Amino acid sequence: MKPRNLIILSLLCAVVALAGPASAGPADVTVTSFSLDPPVLMKGDTGTLTVSIANHGAEPVAVRSARLYGSGVVPLSEPYPSVGDIGAGINRTFTFTVRADGGEGTFYPTFVLDFRDGAGSLRYPIPVRVEDTPLSASVIGKPDAFAESRTADITVRVGNPRPNAVSGVQVIPQGSGFTATPTGAFIGALPTDESGTVTFNLTPTAETDVTFQVVWHNGINTHTTDLVLPIAFGEDKRQAVPIITNIEVTPEAGRYRIVGDVMNVGLESARSVLVTPGTPAMPTDPFRVYVIGTLDPDDVSSFEVTFKADADVTEVPLVIEYRDDDGNRYTATRMVEVGGAAMPLEEQDSDIPIVGVVIAVLLALGIAGAIYYSWRRA
Repeated sequence: MKPRNLIILSLLCAVVALAGPASAGPADVTVTSFSLDPPVLMKGDTGTLTVSIANHGAEPVAVRSARLYGSGVVPLSEPYPSVGDIGAGINRTFTFTVRADGGEGTFYPTFVLDFRDGAGSLRYPIPVRVEDTPLSASVIGKPDAFAESRTADITVRVGNPRPNAVSGVQVIPQGSGFTATPTGAFIGALPTDESGTVTFNLTPTAETDVTFQVVWHNGINTHTTDLVLPIAFGEDKRQAVPIITNIEVTPEAGRYRIVGDVMNVGLESARSVLVTPGTPAMPTDPFRVYVIGTLDPDDVSSFEVTFKADADVTEVPLVIEYRDDDGNRYTATRMVEVGGAAMPLEEQDSDIPIVGVVIAVLLALGIAGAIYYSWRRA
């Protein structure tokens, strides 16, 4: 090799040696992923946006700051004013608190990474979805009619039509004029397009409105949905219905005797069933009150009552008293004619008992006989 060529080659090798390996630049830094918690915001919600970047180059990259800006979805947290170097092959995450200040739709807050030494910046728009769809609530089980102080089962279904899962779902009955057991029910997490049900034992004491408030969380944000159930009293088609049949009225000395049957034609059991004569009848022994006990649906039981009544009374009420499974008291009345029966002897209204009258007559006859006998002898 010529001396001249050897000198040129040596100079080239020296330049290469001084230059060293190629350094990484801003083009080697990219956004690898981002996430939002909760994934879909509602208007006014606060969420956490996390952005991940990576340096795919062979050398560190000097970064001055990282920030987020935009409208509709705005950052609440401060930017990162001093980031420093990001080493080769290193991932780095940045977290921002954001709030949905706009309406519904998809917004694009921009993540900006500023490089040092005039190397420019990385700008990356991040889609954030805002949707105000709430949870839905409906009553899927209740009685045909409500009655005062009668306990009824109310079943509420809560569904999640939102595009993201929610958590901490609970249902709380609110209002006055009723008691509810339990006072609140917990469903928990509801994935999208899923539902949960809860049942309450509701006892109304007046006609009122019951508000079932559904409380739930979208991320760290609390939301509510109200379901109003009007409570109006009416006839329960399933309740016990005791009726009196096969009545026979028999007049006795100084009183009446009535025998018959009581049948439950309702769809629920009648508890603690009693039969008694009502005013103007005056119950007497031996059957002032007849105790039947429990009558299940379609059951029948005989009864017998005894009572007195004034001579001008033509009909008397027979009163059936019974209770439901919750202990609520009910009454039913059947009028029974007694005027057509032969009137009983009213010995209870005589000033002198019949036996006394007989004895007095016998004594009078004896005295008269003695006087007559004495007169004959004289």
